[in-house]
Amino acid sequence: MLDQALHDRLPAAIKQSGVLRVATDASYAPASFFGADGHEIVGFEPDLAKALGAVLGVRFDFVNDDFSTIISMVVNDQIDLGISAMTDTREREKEIDFVTYFSAGTSIVVQRGNPTGITDVKDLCGKKVAVEEGTTQVDLLERAQANCKGSPIVVDQYPQNSDALLQLRTGRVSAVLNDFPPASYLVNAPRTKAHYQLASTTQYEPGQYGIAVKKEDVALRDVLKDAMDELIRTGAYGAVLADWDVTGGAVKTAEINAAS
Repeated sequence: MLDQALHDRLPAAIKQSGVLRVATDASYAPASFFGADGHEIVGFEPDLAKALGAVLGVRFDFVNDDFSTIISMVVNDQIDLGISAMTDTREREKEIDFVTYFSAGTSIVVQRGNPTGITDVKDLCGKKVAVEEGTTQVDLLERAQANCKGSPIVVDQYPQNSDALLQLRTGRVSAVLNDFPPASYLVNAPRTKAHYQLASTTQYEPGQYGIAVKKEDVALRDVLKDAMDELIRTGAYGAVLADWDVTGGAVKTAEINAAS
């Protein structure tokens, strides 16, 4: 499956080491999360990375970190890439470049039984909501405040998504905002479905997930884009998404900085 032409385009340091270091927040199943052993990071993102690695002839090594730190880690060369269900936005493009690979919007997760009757973003006014720091959900809630008219949303931010979900499960908040694939996984997985449900089927403000690449690493960015397109062309991309039941988020082609 190695594409020698693509491998040859990799930066010399990457070819020499044979490794791309990847930061992720491993609390966002089915994108990236800790497997049954509590150590290995699994999900459709690590599987896509393995497929990319097979095409490029390198290994993608995932490490866990807080989502809000990933961009700075890429910018400061602490890591080569960020692959963490990170939506490509114009604001983030000011700091880093993106190679897109998936599409998703935001969903509202509530306690099973929906005790506070939330069905829409407008229903969050006057309620306490938990989100992960640095996510597009924080921005969505800021925009939603304009419609609350005296009963603002109380937004609690946490380093990892699992922290936010704990607040919901224990009744300390009324809702958590997640991207749709993790939200859908959460409400259907045997271990968690007794605790959570979707407030509705609506996906708010859909966008594309992107691999975060340092702006100066143009050669790496471009070869990743072409390698992702090769996975899409051969069907390896679709097979990974099918394995994780997330084909609804498939894209037809990878893009660079799709939000621009």
